[in-house]
Amino acid sequence: QVQLVESGGGLVQTGGSLRLACAASGRTFRDYGMGWFRQPPGAEDELVAAISGDGDTKYYADSVKDRFTISRDNTKDIVYLKMNSLKPEDTAVYFCAAGLGRIRGPYDYWGQGTQVTVSA
Repeated sequence: QVQLVESGGGLVQTGGSLRLACAASGRTFRDYGMGWFRQPPGAEDELVAAISGDGDTKYYADSVKDRFTISRDNTKDIVYLKMNSLKPEDTAVYFCAAGLGRIRGPYDYWGQGTQVTVSA
């Protein structure tokens, strides 16, 4: 089992920044690829960024490329999502996830989510 706890969400104005963090526990963190998903109101969830266990391989959805940065600290068992130039359409519940497979998925463990709201 892997336990994941997200933090760092909140309310921000358009153009602002937030940094989400996801703290992991329970298994060897570096063995897991990590992903950040989001679920906007009334919409399906979307993989926005992912990172391999060693941090060398990253994926970004086109909608966040050049604005969001995923990183991880394997000494602290934390994965981060730095979000810059936020837009109202980035409003969503953001979840982190862990998986042993490819970074595009599937994922095996999920956090409870953190709300990000971007005001116009």
